[in-house]
Amino acid sequence: MPGVEFVITRMSFGRRLELMKSVRDLAARIEYFDAGRDEKNRMEASLLGAQMDKVYLAWGLEEVCGLALDGIAATPETLMERGPEELVLEALAAIKAECGLTETERKN
Repeated sequence: MPGVEFVITRMSFGRRLELMKSVRDLAARIEYFDAGRDEKNRMEASLLGAQMDKVYLAWGLEEVCGLALDGIAATPETLMERGPEELVLEALAAIKAECGLTETERKN
């Protein structure tokens, strides 16, 4: 969306360690359910992936500039709760780029 800017947390060794601890268990659970072949396993993996994305957003999105939701300036929390999905995904991509994740890692 034109005019919307995201302020992303800068990566440091300590911040990277904090993030890795936050997503470690989710990543392992996603891998487990991805190995399953039935629809229930795929659904569980998808849900866990969305939860991991929420962790990334909460960890890395400091501020949203140039966006109002319901007439009020957007915050990282309101963007996640009520923002347009395409903007949430754009913010998530910016966070993952700052983390230096590979394309495969970004898909998770």
